[in-house]
Amino acid sequence: MNVTIIGTGKMASSISTRLLEGGHRVYLIEHTPGKAKALAKELKSRKSGAKIEPATPGSIPGEVVVLAIPYSAVESVIHQYQNQLGGKILMDITNTFNLQKMEPLLAGDSAAEQIARLVPANTRVVKAFTSVLYKTLLAGKVGGQPLDVFIASDDAEAKTKITQLVESAGMRAIDAGPLVRARELEALGFLHVAIQSTTHTEFKSAIKILA
Repeated sequence: MNVTIIGTGKMASSISTRLLEGGHRVYLIEHTPGKAKALAKELKSRKSGAKIEPATPGSIPGEVVVLAIPYSAVESVIHQYQNQLGGKILMDITNTFNLQKMEPLLAGDSAAEQIARLVPANTRVVKAFTSVLYKTLLAGKVGGQPLDVFIASDDAEAKTKITQLVESAGMRAIDAGPLVRARELEALGFLHVAIQSTTHTEFKSAIKILA
């Protein structure tokens, strides 16, 4: 698939790494000039033949768009690209907490639901990767086990597409239900980060469903 990632930070880099391993083409949209080109160059140096490049300014190619940005930037970014999001699958990976104070930013709502209210009606919003830490994405595994990626959406086809992306990148997709479950997924992501100091796992742990 062709995937556009809005953002060039740690999660953008890590998700790009997994997508490139799955053979997908990645386009990067930057906020700071030069960041997309630099990240594409870095990832190409790690993987020969990697299909990754900066997106043409003002364009969002591909059928899947990943919001790999801070929650505080969501509204302005969506406003900027509003006219290009119609018909696309928009994957929200944002976490809704203040990392410095370790406090939640929302109550009774989720970033994904807010995003769904902001985008065109035919944009298919999916919540995913919220509880996955960027360091673990580089390998796609922890303790020899593939990462579990929880996926929530009201659109069955969009959920299937994201499941295919996740599985092609060597991870396990888990259907978490409708988009309203993003509330719990965002809380789970908050908890996973919060326990890093007590588990001393240095952001290299994973939340895993075993049976």
